[in-house]
This record gives sequence, C-alpha cells and structure tokens, in this order.
Amino acid sequence: MPIADAARPFGSVLTAMVTPMTPDGAVDLATAVALAMHLVDQGNDGLVLNGTTGEAPTTHAPEKAELVAAVVEAVGDRAFVVAGAGSNDTAHAVRMAEQAAEAGAHGLLVVSPYYSRPSQAGLAAHMEVVAGSTDLPVLVYDIPGRAGVRIAPATFARLAEHPRIVGVKDAAGDVYGSAKVMRDTGLVFYAGDDGMFLPLLAVGGAGIVSVVGHVATPLLARIAASWFAGDQARALEAFRAVAPAVDALNGAGQQAPTAKAALELLGLIPSRATRLPVAPLPDEELPALRAALAAAGVLTFAG
Repeated sequence: MPIADAARPFGSVLTAMVTPMTPDGAVDLATAVALAMHLVDQGNDGLVLNGTTGEAPTTHAPEKAELVAAVVEAVGDRAFVVAGAGSNDTAHAVRMAEQAAEAGAHGLLVVSPYYSRPSQAGLAAHMEVVAGSTDLPVLVYDIPGRAGVRIAPATFARLAEHPRIVGVKDAAGDVYGSAKVMRDTGLVFYAGDDGMFLPLLAVGGAGIVSVVGHVATPLLARIAASWFAGDQARALEAFRAVAPAVDALNGAGQQAPTAKAALELLGLIPSRATRLPVAPLPDEELPALRAALAAAGVLTFAG
C-alpha cells in the first residue's frame, strides 16, 4: 500500500471505478484488473470500488470481495484501494466493511443511509458503528441528492471524533458549507462531483473521487499537481479543458452507463453492459458522447 499522507490520506486523484461486465451481466474480473492498472498508470493514486458507479446495489457479496481482492493484488502497491460499504441497513454495512477488510481494501467509503432518511443521531450512529467494525480509515459520503438526508455540521463534528473517520466524499454541492466543516473539524474533503473539484481545492480540499477520471485522469492529475504547486492558472486551464468530458459523463445523472460507454469507445472495456435497473447507454447517444470526449481531448489518452 502507498504511504499515507495526513493531508491526503487516500491520495489526491481517485476514480470511482465501474465494475466491468460481460454481455450477459457477469462481473468481468480480468477486464476490471486491466482497467484498474490502466487508471493507475494514467495517474490515479487511488481507486474506489463497489460504489454507485460500480453498481454496488446490484452486485453481490462474493463479487464485491473478489473485485477488491483482484484489484488490490494488481495495483495495491501503487494506489489506495477504497471499498464501498454502503447500505441503509447498518448490520449489512458492517458485513460489507468486514468483507472489504478481509479482501485487502485500504479504506472504506460509507454513504449516508439512503431512502430511510434517518435522524442526524441515527445517521451518526450508523457511521460510527460501521467505522468501528474494522481497522480501516473511513471516508463518509455526503450525497443528499441520492440519500435524501444531508450530514449536518454538528454531525460532522461528532464523526470527526471517531479515530477511523478521517475524511468526506463531498457531493452536497455547498462549497462554503464544506469550507466551514473543514475549518471546524479537520476532516479531509474530497470532491464527489467532478465539477466541484477545483472549487473545493480552493477552500482546502484534498482531492477528488471522480467519474470523469475513467477517461481524463491526466487532466485531473494536472489540476491537482498544479494547484498544490501553487500554479492556479495552470490548474484552471486543465479544469476548463476537462469540462466537456465532465458534462458528457455526468450530465444525465447516469454515471455508470456513460462511463462504461466512454470506456468502450476508448477500447478499454469490451462491453458497456450493466445490470438492471441501470440500463446501458443506447447506441443513439454514442455520437454525442464521442464528440464530447474529442472536445476534451481525452480520446488520445487511451492506452
């Protein structure tokens, strides 16, 4: 495992990796390993597996464990491998966390319990129980648009007291609010929306958990490296350059289908197959996606 840095405990550029599948819907481990290696070669210093973009709601426990183990074996000496342990059932999330730890994950991503809309006390208790179930560092995932509940500042303050909870994947869309939480808690924030990467860096963020990283990691790495080197102009230039790809992969709110279609266009996976209720991107939408990737200059980044 790479050496952890307190300022960026999971690295600075992480892609929330898709779970490649065969046309009949089986998890394609060989392609997943090849994709993970490509993403790290391109500049990712971390990968997040078994998240929403990885279609975690429809992959099963053995598949999740096999994916983590295979990717850790392939790139775990060069990149942090963070595994999703998200559920609206705390006991289930604990089992997922324990399984990820046994498979060799370096950290956990724990999302707010979705659909049930717990109280802030219930939300905090859920996070604390899951974080306490292993020795792995934890990113809590604040995504009110999907979970139906936002993590309140007082709840972040409580969570920051837990020795395993070190950071936040921030998809709340409130940079000012995030800046205050960082100031008050010391939690390390990672942008959970591609379009918020540079704004979050500007208020003290550490990096990104990205969808567009599937196809544009070199640009994201340039943003991070330039920003941390004090070259804000170069960071802004790269941020503007990646915008067409950000829009293409995130604009419809269906990140797994668009990311898989983009990877198929680049020849990095053989199939854009998904599992229902997530449907693959239809053929008629491929030309627009290809044009957006060309506009961002990322077609040249394929291996």
